[in-house]
Amino acid sequence: MATETHPGTTTTRSFADAIGEAEHLIRTAPHLKTDQDLAEGLDYLAGSIKASLHMVGAYQHDHPFFASSTGPYTKLGLDNPDTLYFHAYIRDDAEYVVTGRRGTTADLSFQVMNGDYSPTQSPDSLTAFDDRELDIAPDGTFRLRFGPPRDDPGPGYITLPTGAAMLIVREVYSDWSNQRRGEIRIHRADTLGTSPPPVPADRMARRYDIAGKMLVSRIRTFLAFPEWHYLHLPVNTLTEPRPTPGGLATQYSSVGHYDLDDDQVMIITCPAAAPADAPYQGFQLGSMWYISLDYINHQTSLTADQARIDPDGNIRYIVSERDPGLANWIERTGHRRGYLQFRWQRLTRDLTPADGPTAEIVPFDDLPSRLPFHDTQRVTPEQWSERIAARQTAVARRMLG
Repeated sequence: MATETHPGTTTTRSFADAIGEAEHLIRTAPHLKTDQDLAEGLDYLAGSIKASLHMVGAYQHDHPFFASSTGPYTKLGLDNPDTLYFHAYIRDDAEYVVTGRRGTTADLSFQVMNGDYSPTQSPDSLTAFDDRELDIAPDGTFRLRFGPPRDDPGPGYITLPTGAAMLIVREVYSDWSNQRRGEIRIHRADTLGTSPPPVPADRMARRYDIAGKMLVSRIRTFLAFPEWHYLHLPVNTLTEPRPTPGGLATQYSSVGHYDLDDDQVMIITCPAAAPADAPYQGFQLGSMWYISLDYINHQTSLTADQARIDPDGNIRYIVSERDPGLANWIERTGHRRGYLQFRWQRLTRDLTPADGPTAEIVPFDDLPSRLPFHDTQRVTPEQWSERIAARQTAVARRMLG
């Protein structure tokens, strides 16, 4: 039977209106000053449109799957260049089975949240742990169950607290070139082998409506988020290491924001963490849109494995617009202002202020005399090109567009 159509009815109208509202938020953002700011904001909007449609399609409690909504082309919330993010929607009264195979990445973590971010608050982290809590077989495979309270749940069962709404999995690289991702799958225990019913037209219309609300909330939230955690701090400084807000159980972070002239350089000095203490240590810059800079074609981030460690055990990062010819140059890529972010993950001990970074602003021309071990940091243009080629190859290996 043919489906009746209704002239004048537009299923996507609410989503189109939401796109217009989101673009207005982008164009009126308080930090927007240059054409580069606007171009990047519109690109951020495009990625957010794509991610919102993708995530609303993944809103499948009965037949869930892991969706990757945050990546190099769908950036969100100062995304970590070293991390693959996977989200699945769940409910607290059903049981879910997660199976996979552990890769060789530096960290694999799981987090249960009670909702999504909003412009006024962050969701609560209800449960968080890393793969040290898993029973991993010799071939790398593992199996977990998430569900309501059970009298005798057995091994590998994680009780879902009341309000559980989303399961987030993070797979974190330290050595981009040599570490390899694993496998991850999810299904609801009582629906495996069944098929979801077809989605009628009115439900599709509802999806567009929800995607539009998700899009606007996403833009509003992460324009407001830095005010909570970054912009109240003194400029060109970094905080002491502290447990990361949001409940990641084995992660510490240090944050700040910068404002630099093109003839200024920020030297950030941070001890290289012992692998036994923190197998993952990473630093990155973010734009005022609160997303990562281009980390594929520019060195805007470094892990401890990627960085050149000085003889005294410190990593010295050179945040600069101009090329200093040094291995640990962190490229500003035209961003006079932006965010600074350190992360340590899979920790085996609490970090102290002595484990964290210090920052110093120096004139670009004074860098050779002000940077310890300057000569051992030097790289040729050919060596720099090799570093960028390695980044491009590694990201292409672990991610698709």
